[in-house]
Amino acid sequence: MGDGADKVSERGGLFASTRGLLGTAVTLLHNRLELLGVELAEERMRLVSLLAYGGAAFLCIAAGLIFLAIFLTVLLWESNRLLALGVFAALFLGAGIASLMLAMNLARAGSKLFSGSLAELRQDREALSTSGAPESR
Repeated sequence: MGDGADKVSERGGLFASTRGLLGTAVTLLHNRLELLGVELAEERMRLVSLLAYGGAAFLCIAAGLIFLAIFLTVLLWESNRLLALGVFAALFLGAGIASLMLAMNLARAGSKLFSGSLAELRQDREALSTSGAPESR
């Protein structure tokens, strides 16, 4: 009769241990998904701010450069109007090409989206693989 009671208590202990392990795994997964959501929200806010400030800067600088080009062309109208127009055209094209190259480099560099979550998942995987392996001395 003692054997039956021991098997029941082992089974209850095994089920309780398994239930606890599954509960811990679900909690861990929940925390990681919350971290992913937070990182996604931060990245979205960063992109919206970047687009807003970048668009405003682009419009203001473009308008200023166009008015400066018109001002200097009108100022040099009698003596060197073709030279002034050629220099401004070259400057604007050069700035546009340089900006395009910088944008292409940024696009190739990629985003750091979910880097924190991936690092945490990597640490979890390493912790689980080292705790599951028997120690060798």
